[in-house]
Amino acid sequence: MATLTEIRNLLECHVVGPDGEPIGEVGQVYLDERTEEPEWVTVRTGFLGMRQTFVPLTGSHHAGHEIRIPFDRETIHAAPHIDVDGHLSAAEEMELYRHYGMGSSVPVQRTGDHDNPH
Repeated sequence: MATLTEIRNLLECHVVGPDGEPIGEVGQVYLDERTEEPEWVTVRTGFLGMRQTFVPLTGSHHAGHEIRIPFDRETIHAAPHIDVDGHLSAAEEMELYRHYGMGSSVPVQRTGDHDNPH
């Protein structure tokens, strides 16, 4: 289970792509309902960071104030637009996993909606 300090540390991070290219800043952190570990972050992109895009933390590396993710800027910008409304439904999560090519990472037994941001 992630502590509030761990979540706050993620909220202070810059997100960079696999080549170190700056992509944006973390906007929100979404937790897995079963493990209560960070599963998704929203990344503030676009003019003045007004757009927030969901990015999975699977395969990412967190060091200091940086999260290096295995996706480039184009992949993130092309992600499905999902409202950052405090809830990520199972259908929305499936759509995001498909976009990021991670279909096999989706829990098979998940029922209903899950994540709550902290």
